[in-house]
Amino acid sequence: MISPRDTMILAAAAALAGSPALAAPAAPERAAIVQALSDCRKLTDDSARLACYDKAAAAFDQAETKGDIVVVDRDQARKVRRQAFGFSLPSISLFEKGETQEELENVSGKLASAGRLATGQWRFKLEDGAVWDQIDHNELFKTPKPGMAVRVRKASLGSFLMIIENQRAVRVKRVE
Repeated sequence: MISPRDTMILAAAAALAGSPALAAPAAPERAAIVQALSDCRKLTDDSARLACYDKAAAAFDQAETKGDIVVVDRDQARKVRRQAFGFSLPSISLFEKGETQEELENVSGKLASAGRLATGQWRFKLEDGAVWDQIDHNELFKTPKPGMAVRVRKASLGSFLMIIENQRAVRVKRVE
């Protein structure tokens, strides 16, 4: 037997489940031109389906040529995510479709150059062009030199830690 208290709890849970605040974020909508191409599959008449595909493919090709639509493959998307690692870019989720977050928890590379800032902290430039500034005051045991292996990983509260050649980690932020 369900008590009045249990009924209230179930009603509250049902109300919360339907709450927009708890609903999953909506998936980004497909571009209309891509949807038009996909909709051609629904046509059962062969000649109508072919005509639909021809029209949609021509529109798709024209839109891509003009730059109205951009097509990237998974490798290109991974490259963009890697290049943007360390920046706060909410719209970068466009490139995460079908990917797992674990892949974005850290990046590895080689040091291109390192120099001291006026504050005594380090600025690190990686071979891929990323520039990171040290934001803590931890000292490195070895002076960073070009070619040294570097790993940057996400840390707590949106910060990042950089390890150069297995030394003690220093806290960094991405500046370029």
